[in-house]
Amino acid sequence: MSWTFLLRRLLLAIPTLFGVAVIVFVLLRVVPGDPIAMLIGPGATEADIAELRRLYGLDESIALQFVYYLRDLAGGDFGTSISMRQDVMELVLGRLPVTIELCLVAMLVAVGLGGAMALAGAYWRGRSGEAAVDGAAGFILAIPDFLWALLFILFVVVFALDGLPISGRIGHDVAFRGATGFLLVESLLRLRLDAFGSVLLHTILPALALALPLAAIVARVLKTSINEAMTQDYILMARVKGFSRARIVGREALRNALVPTVTLTGVQFTFLVGGTVLVEKIFSYPGIGNMAIDAVINRDLPLIQGLVLTFAVLFIAVNLLVDVSYALLNPRMRHG
Repeated sequence: MSWTFLLRRLLLAIPTLFGVAVIVFVLLRVVPGDPIAMLIGPGATEADIAELRRLYGLDESIALQFVYYLRDLAGGDFGTSISMRQDVMELVLGRLPVTIELCLVAMLVAVGLGGAMALAGAYWRGRSGEAAVDGAAGFILAIPDFLWALLFILFVVVFALDGLPISGRIGHDVAFRGATGFLLVESLLRLRLDAFGSVLLHTILPALALALPLAAIVARVLKTSINEAMTQDYILMARVKGFSRARIVGREALRNALVPTVTLTGVQFTFLVGGTVLVEKIFSYPGIGNMAIDAVINRDLPLIQGLVLTFAVLFIAVNLLVDVSYALLNPRMRHG
């Protein structure tokens, strides 16, 4: 894999981000509603409204607003949040590690659970065990992540599982502040096991809600790839050598079935990030997904624009990593 490949991918990201910026800017100006009207109280005068519109640059024409918006973006300035009255970049960077950590935990759960289901289905191929795995995967996939979140909350409430929190990120009785926002990693590195346990308990349910649909997809694709690999000549050779079925499925076939699964998992990670919007809101999880819904409700134009661009950058970065990993795993693409 050459540096030209990476440079070409990075250059393609520039027009993509520009297109996202244009689309989100235009759509937010076309949709009815005045963000200033959401901000001011009922007793505000026309002078107060005009001053706020001037303060946030909403008194200019749309064309001039767009020019100023692109100028600020070029300088790394996302503007000031109308509802929170803070710098948008600071708000996003403060919440971004929360969402990334949640998605990484969900991805680990999805890959682990989906991989186990795929191996079980491939091992029991042609038997009732395979049908059970396929049925479980279909059932899990039929329920979206936000509905899994609601079901988990209902389950906790009905069975009074007080040990599993259904809101927040860390217990109120735990005094721990991280420097980077990655509380799971920081608490573990600093040997704050009380904080680590609290953060982990608060992460379990939202991570599971995000992970289950992805686990079902991973299970289906990986099982199909393993079954295809089981028809190859090297599998026949392994059988002639007397290898057990568990070793053939778990080592020989699995190793050669990972390439399409890795590619799919990376692509699905982008949908996992998008799924945090509803799941974080349901669990009151303080990530950028939760903040995105609040920004839309408050018609906070600068914050919405900053969050959409952040999601776009995440999608582009993940797709770039998928392309790189596929090139590393696939010798034909790497040498080509």
